[in-house]
Amino acid sequence: MAYDRCVAICRPLHYGTLLGSRACVHMAAAAWGSALLNSLLHTVNTFSIPLCKGNALDQFFCEIPQILKLSCSHSYLREVGLLGVSVSLASGCFVFIVLSYVQIFRAVLRIPSEQGRHKVFSTCLPHLVMVSLFNSTAVFAYLKPPSISSPSLNLVVSFLYSVVPPAVNPLIYSMRNQELKDALKKLIQSGFFQKQ
Repeated sequence: MAYDRCVAICRPLHYGTLLGSRACVHMAAAAWGSALLNSLLHTVNTFSIPLCKGNALDQFFCEIPQILKLSCSHSYLREVGLLGVSVSLASGCFVFIVLSYVQIFRAVLRIPSEQGRHKVFSTCLPHLVMVSLFNSTAVFAYLKPPSISSPSLNLVVSFLYSVVPPAVNPLIYSMRNQELKDALKKLIQSGFFQKQ
């Protein structure tokens, strides 16, 4: 998404050649392939860890740090290594996103009209907010010191990075669509929501 916006804003005349269907397929395949490989490695490794402290987690889904707390052997060190690889991949993606947005903001500040700058910022800021929310809460969840850990805090933080961004993304991006705005306005004016 960041690369798409960067090319659209910084190099609009080259958009068709830089982001053709072949490039989009390669980027999607790389994202899906790396996510599948990462999750497969974690799943296989997690199921090989012996648990001796029960099997009840303080989460609403099986999160790796919570499972590692139940381990009774040193085989969890493999999982810590895999988490390091995951953090490296995520950090690389985050750096790429930040560099893309630096390029975007440099290009935007050169736009002479206030309306043009507003249009670009209103397009880019929702994505940047969602990426920041996801990354900051995920980093906090995985790297917070054990001294400030509590079951309720862990639950809230994991909810923030696992449920909120996927739930809010379609709403944010669809509300930019004028046809959807017009249809929603018609529903409100017709009293559809009052009849329910």
